[in-house]
Amino acid sequence: MKLNLPDFRPDFELIRETLDHHSRIIVTTALIVFILTAAGCIGAFFLTIKSGEKVMVPAVAGKDLTVALLEMQAKELYPKIQLKYSSSADDRGMILEQSPAPGSIVKAGRRINLVVSRGIIIDRVENYIGQNVDDVKIHLQTLFTSMTTPLLSIKEPPLYRFSEETAGTVLEQKPLPDTPISEPIQLELVVSRGPENDKVRIPDIAGLTIAETLAVMEKTEAIFDFSTRSPEGSENAGTIVAQMPAGGSTVNSFSRVSAVLALPVDSPDGKVYGVFSETLPVYPYPFQITIDAVSPAGQRTKLVSFKHPGGNLTVPYRVDDGTLLVLTILNKEVSTREIRMPD
Repeated sequence: MKLNLPDFRPDFELIRETLDHHSRIIVTTALIVFILTAAGCIGAFFLTIKSGEKVMVPAVAGKDLTVALLEMQAKELYPKIQLKYSSSADDRGMILEQSPAPGSIVKAGRRINLVVSRGIIIDRVENYIGQNVDDVKIHLQTLFTSMTTPLLSIKEPPLYRFSEETAGTVLEQKPLPDTPISEPIQLELVVSRGPENDKVRIPDIAGLTIAETLAVMEKTEAIFDFSTRSPEGSENAGTIVAQMPAGGSTVNSFSRVSAVLALPVDSPDGKVYGVFSETLPVYPYPFQITIDAVSPAGQRTKLVSFKHPGGNLTVPYRVDDGTLLVLTILNKEVSTREIRMPD
C-alpha cells in the first residue's frame, strides 16, 4: 500500500466549520467550567476564614497538669506551658495561673497559657555559717528572683555581736543547716561585728597628694574626715597639710582621723579639686563602699574603694570638669554628684 503524505495534513476548513457549528456548546461549556471553578474557590476561601466553634475556657488553676490537659482536650483547646518554681513542694505539677481567665469564650483550637509549678527550688536550708551576710542576701535574692514569696529570707535586722571573725561573717543561723523546707522560712542570723578592741596604726598622710591619699585609704581601717582650706606659707596646693591624731598613733579600728586638704585658689592643671561628702546611716559593721568617676566622655573608673562604718563620709577628689561621681554601697548605687569648676 502506497501512502500519500498530503493525506495527513490537517483540514483547516473542516475544523473551522466544526467550530462554527458547535461554538455555542463550547462557549457554554467553558462558561460553566469557569463558574464552577470560581464557586469552588470562593467556597474554599470562606471555609478557611470561617470562625471556629466557640467554647468556654475551663477553670484549671489549682488542678494537676494531667487533669487540666484532659479538660482542655475535651474542648479542643491547646496548652502553652511555662514552668515556674513555687513556695511549696506539694505544688509540683499543679497549674498556678492560666490565661485567658476561666469562663472566657474563645475559638476552638485556641492556645491557653498555663503556668505550671516545678516545685520548690531547694528543699533544705543551706549552711550559711562562715559566709558574709551580704553575700548570703544576694544569693537568696538571686535564688528566688522569679518567686512572688521567697522560700528563704533573712529576718531584719540580724543580731550583731563582737567576734574575732571578720565583720559581717555569719556566726549562727536558725533554722540549722539541712532543715527541711515545707513553707516560707525567715532565717535568724547572728553576725560578727568584728573584734571589739581591734587596734590600728594611723597612717601618716600629711604631705600626700590626693591620689596618694586615696591609695592609703584603701589599705587602712582608719576613717579620715576631710576639711579644706587655702594653702598657707610653703604648703603645696592639692596636698594634705594636717591631720589629727598624728600618723603613727594607735587607735581602735575605724576610729576617725581629721585631715585638712589645701585647695588651690586657681586650678594649675585645669582639674577640679574638692571633697565629696555624704551622710550615711550608721551601719552595724563597716560596709564596703566605692566611688567611681564617670568622665564627660562616659569613661568610668574607680576613684576609691574602702570599708566605712557609716555616718559622715568625706573623700577628696581631683577630676575633670563635668565628671560624675557615683557612690556605690554593697553593689547598689546610692548617690551621684556632678562636679563643676567653681565660677
